[in-house]
Amino acid sequence: MASVTHLHLAPLHKAGLTEVTEVLAVEGAGLEGDRYLGTTRNVTVVAKGELDEAADRLGYPIPAGATRRNITVDADRLPRTTGALIHLGEAVLSVWRDCPPCERMYQTVGPGAREALEGRAGIAAQVVKGGLIRVGDPVRFEPDPGDM
Repeated sequence: MASVTHLHLAPLHKAGLTEVTEVLAVEGAGLEGDRYLGTTRNVTVVAKGELDEAADRLGYPIPAGATRRNITVDADRLPRTTGALIHLGEAVLSVWRDCPPCERMYQTVGPGAREALEGRAGIAAQVVKGGLIRVGDPVRFEPDPGDM
């Protein structure tokens, strides 16, 4: 079963990320203390398996947090169908859309990162059930991306 491996927050747009061990997901709003709180793009999530694929293309590792996503999970891939559910600890997220890599990936990851991360940079989601999310919490997908 997949689990939460890293949690990152940034209080402002372009601010540095802070790694935390737990965070409160607020229903309909996002993660307490994060720049996306109250926006349509409540939370961002990335899968370690997808980061590993991009790293293979680049020839160097991509550390958790380098893509500036809030939550890293140790799954092979994420569901990308709008409305698919992701259960993390006490919270439930609903996939809103794919989260394409931006120009900033060249600065935070390195040369060629944006191209390598295309289709692998995670998803943006909305909090449909609030609650605490902790590093180590189990993660479950509905539907499972392996079934798609």
